[in-house]
Amino acid sequence: MSKEITARSEDYSQWYNDLVLKGGLADYSAVKGCMVIKPYGFALWEGMRDVLDKKFKDTGHQNAYFPLFIPKSFLSKEEDHIEGFAKECAVVTHHRLMKNPNGKGVVVDPTAKLEEELIVRPTSETIIWNTYKDWIQSYRDLPLLINQWANVVRWEMRTRLFLRTAEFLWQEGHTAHATAEEAIAETKQMLEVYADFAENYMAMPVVRGVKSPAERFAGAIDTYCIEALMQDGKALQAGTSHFLGQNFAKAFDVQFSNKENKLEYVWATSWGVSTRLIGALVMAHSDDDGLVLPPRIAPLQVVIVPIYKGDDQKAKIDAKVHEIMGQLKKAGIRVKYDDSDNARPGWKFAEYEMKGVPVRIALGARDLENNVAEVARRDTKTKESLPLDGLAERIGTLLEDIQQQMYNKALSFRDEHITPANTMEEFERLLEEKGGFISAHWDGTTETEEKIKERTKATIRCIPLNNKQEAGTCILTGKPSTQRVLFARAY
Repeated sequence: MSKEITARSEDYSQWYNDLVLKGGLADYSAVKGCMVIKPYGFALWEGMRDVLDKKFKDTGHQNAYFPLFIPKSFLSKEEDHIEGFAKECAVVTHHRLMKNPNGKGVVVDPTAKLEEELIVRPTSETIIWNTYKDWIQSYRDLPLLINQWANVVRWEMRTRLFLRTAEFLWQEGHTAHATAEEAIAETKQMLEVYADFAENYMAMPVVRGVKSPAERFAGAIDTYCIEALMQDGKALQAGTSHFLGQNFAKAFDVQFSNKENKLEYVWATSWGVSTRLIGALVMAHSDDDGLVLPPRIAPLQVVIVPIYKGDDQKAKIDAKVHEIMGQLKKAGIRVKYDDSDNARPGWKFAEYEMKGVPVRIALGARDLENNVAEVARRDTKTKESLPLDGLAERIGTLLEDIQQQMYNKALSFRDEHITPANTMEEFERLLEEKGGFISAHWDGTTETEEKIKERTKATIRCIPLNNKQEAGTCILTGKPSTQRVLFARAY
């Protein structure tokens, strides 16, 4: 099956598409720019969602749901916000179809024009803050900690499965606080929740940082982010957390009575991650034979494949596997026994390798006699014979080792691809020859940032948190700089 996958070294973009399609994660849709998430891909998203949802609830947040449609006038209330999203908005103008009077099919009923156009949500700040006006009256109503799992639409002309589609799934947190300090603490807390998830579940190291003014979320005072590095040396923004100040509270007149009974505007945050995390996962770990999934979020952690001749051998193997399955499930391990007779064991091995299942157990008649099983790990493709006695415990340990080794490998790659550059010539050479994050001085102006982007297609991915302060000169203008920032070409 590996022959069906384009090599990374040959065409990285096609390699990625091959893995998403042939790994059973997603498919193209009849709607241009949209995708179909297949059951295996959705199971992966469910695993991510369940972990994150628990983390959100553990930090005091509750889930709610707000309308898909947003009145156009709402988006006009926060000027920076609408400017950031105006070109991506899908607009509903009519509410009814009618039979085509000139023939078959249907047409838009011209008499069914909406009094006010509705925007299919690109993000929900405006509809949520309009609602919060009714929910928040007093300091006793704060903090208000709400999360929404939803779909959003941002009209895209150039799409790529999971990474950039017109419609995608995500979560968006929207919180209200009595003070700026509380809101900033919330923003940083949720960034750390995302970073912990990326590193400890996705086995994907990230750089925690703050965006430059040009890269901030539309309407935010500060945007915090986690940035990951893919195997082709490009960066991917894996999550963002925004300190919105009082911008949306003022736009929608959301005020509260403080303890001195004086009216104040609330302070806001928003934060989110999306199904592009699946794309990040694919590109951070996979190889030319298929997906490589970290055990903690793999939909299937272990697959058992029998090797037998005749019903008698099959019955003996079935009995032993049933016992092993019970032990694995009791240990909380997600396991499948593939005893289907419509494919040979070798085909099954390749299929589960393609799907990135972390551990494969093969059990044959001779293995049964010797009280062992052949255990193969997907990440290193190594195999060993392990005793059947105590197998579940050993598999549990093996899964944890795979998780850690995948993180260590990705971390080494990331750290080897953070390179300082002191001149523009060195910067451009590193971009072409090595890629990755380039640590360079910048004079702090949007004008310089834009010129570097136009010249190299590299953007400032983030200004790392707790960044080392050092005197230097901007690589483009030669003006003074107090710190290095991380540039990269990005998805």
